[in-house]
Amino acid sequence: MLEQLKKEVYEANMLLPKHGLVTFTWGNVSGLDKETGLFVIKPSGVDYDQLTPGDMVVMDLDGNKVEGNYNPSSDTATHLELYKAFPDIRGIVHTHSEWATSWAQAGRGIPCYGTTHADYMYGEIPCVRNLTKEEIDEAYEKNTGVLIVEYFKDKDYISMPAVLCKNHGPFTWGKDAYDAVHNAVVLEEVAKMAARCELINPQALPAPQELQDKHYNRKHGADAYYGQ
Repeated sequence: MLEQLKKEVYEANMLLPKHGLVTFTWGNVSGLDKETGLFVIKPSGVDYDQLTPGDMVVMDLDGNKVEGNYNPSSDTATHLELYKAFPDIRGIVHTHSEWATSWAQAGRGIPCYGTTHADYMYGEIPCVRNLTKEEIDEAYEKNTGVLIVEYFKDKDYISMPAVLCKNHGPFTWGKDAYDAVHNAVVLEEVAKMAARCELINPQALPAPQELQDKHYNRKHGADAYYGQ
């Protein structure tokens, strides 16, 4: 079932250690098949060097395991909430990558200090609040997704395909699993640059809005002209 999607999700998961975004098993990628309403996700706690495409777990949007020999990622319920609320995404990534997680642990969004950030993510990368004790006790992973969805209810989740969860770590999403990984790599790089920017100049200000607009829109706007 969904053999091609399993292969894609497996390959996307393997890109996480390749790009230095995970330590041990601290990360996961999923991909959604819109036609069937099923998604494929990495199994929980399995070492990356032991994974195969056949190990990927198939889930439905009610949270039921449809196929797989392993338990799905412990973050599956978070992915589920995002897929239900964000109809234009087909892939989700969660990691504990060092620089993005450092901003999350500090409880700060990442300001757009330069054009690298502006090329891919429009504006400050948000950091959402902590869950309450009641939310954690009730359904921690599900409520993490609910919190992200609530934050984006009146915002554009396509122009900002990333979020930091306070004291936890980052989630990114995209048009497929590979695109979600791409956004996770970009997030980590801009998190690193922003931290270094503030070390070099603690009084640094975000890039001028007109510069941010130019760089985002030349790639993603109605009259985009970047690339072939």
